[in-house]
Amino acid sequence: MSKPVVVRLGQVKYAQKAWEELAKIAQVVPVDPSVTRAQFLSLCEDPESPISKAEVLTRTFPSVQNTGRFDAELAKKLPESVVAVCHNGAGYDQIDPSPFNQRHIQISNVPELVNNSTADTHVFLLLGALRNFEYGRRLMIEGKWPSSGAAAGAPVGNDPEGKVVGVLGLGGIGRAIVERLKPFGFKKFIYHNRSRLSPDLENGCEYVSFDELLAQSDVVSINIPLNSATKHKINEAAIEKMKDGVVIVNTARGAVIDESALISALKSGKVRAAGLDVYEHEPQVPQELLDLPNVVGVPHMGTHSVETIQKMEEFVVENVKSVIKSGKVLSIIPELKKEEWIKDSKPLV
Repeated sequence: MSKPVVVRLGQVKYAQKAWEELAKIAQVVPVDPSVTRAQFLSLCEDPESPISKAEVLTRTFPSVQNTGRFDAELAKKLPESVVAVCHNGAGYDQIDPSPFNQRHIQISNVPELVNNSTADTHVFLLLGALRNFEYGRRLMIEGKWPSSGAAAGAPVGNDPEGKVVGVLGLGGIGRAIVERLKPFGFKKFIYHNRSRLSPDLENGCEYVSFDELLAQSDVVSINIPLNSATKHKINEAAIEKMKDGVVIVNTARGAVIDESALISALKSGKVRAAGLDVYEHEPQVPQELLDLPNVVGVPHMGTHSVETIQKMEEFVVENVKSVIKSGKVLSIIPELKKEEWIKDSKPLV
């Protein structure tokens, strides 16, 4: 009996052993990193290519360079045999769920394993922005210390005490952030989700409307996924409703913020500082944004740790094994959770 074919898009950094184990029950087909979207789509329809016999695809965030978006065109071109796409990441905005749903192809992500590493990054950026640490670091590198006085002339920052943190998106990452911030002495935590959470998930946070969150927060902590409803959620109008001198921190997805509106607000002082791990058109970041000393920015490093990357890669393999043995992925994305057709999914072996 032939093994199920698993097509792997993207590189494996730390989970080689997990993939070696998977190879015992599946035919693993790595896709050459030089492949283009046009070539990949062609291989999907080439009966001589093992890709045309794929039953499960795994993908990484950088593999979008090989395939482009997982959109309607790509979903249509995938072999009839494909039953699941296992994505390595919590955010899956590179995938359009609808056309895959229509084809009865499951989509999985890695939802919980990123929480701690992302929350650690968020707290670093939040405290750095609140205290103007990046401003001082740049001035020191420019040789302005001690010639420009205390802290090399950086503006005086603020302590957490007495400040209100507004958490936009109190999911797993949002709750992990709140737990880490509590010891710093913030006055209170408020949050906004599409609907209020049960008290046991609120972590002591107060539920407010979106406009109330904007109006009350000294720090706006962004932790929502990117989709058609959340793109540019933080735009010029939303920023106008915030306190003067607000601090904005984003480790979710760049396009949740209208970047041009943020740049204008950072220049005017309406937004005093920002902590950013993600950008609207990354890896391209506007020079205008990079030049601002009141931005603490890192190049999408939220889960850039050996331990987290390895756990994520290994969980992708677990999702694949689950499809092979049970017919179902372990972590179906929310958009597909209630679909009846998934109940009829059969093991591949």
